[in-house]
Amino acid sequence: MNFSKITEDLFVGTTPGVEDYRLLFDLGVRLIINMRFDKGPAPNPFDLPLEFLWLRTIDSPFFPIPIRKLTEGAQAALETIRSGGKVLAHCAYGRHRGPAMGAAVLIAQGYAPEAALDLIKQRRKVANPEAFYIRGRILRFAKQWRGM
Repeated sequence: MNFSKITEDLFVGTTPGVEDYRLLFDLGVRLIINMRFDKGPAPNPFDLPLEFLWLRTIDSPFFPIPIRKLTEGAQAALETIRSGGKVLAHCAYGRHRGPAMGAAVLIAQGYAPEAALDLIKQRRKVANPEAFYIRGRILRFAKQWRGM
């Protein structure tokens, strides 16, 4: 598994395998947000209290990430973080959708959109939240989140 620590409460990366669940649990992760369309979370065969949220999205400029999915993920992440857990947001390569969700979580925690984007890029070198169809969704999410 390939992931990056963005903050004390947030990791962004690639899809974890079952063999990664214990490590994630030991790191304090309690919620795994899956942004992949075609691959749901692997069943948890361990007695580990991990929650999984599968928000099926496509990495394409023709099918932008729905704001409602970013909102659902950010709300779930905030609940987990407030209860003392940490969050992993992931997609196939940890470049677009996972970082978009990570940015949404940061914005929901009070980060300015540009600061969230900069932190993601700084801490996860392969992330590209500046892709026009990803950046636009992050900024739209931020605008709607502030209006909630």
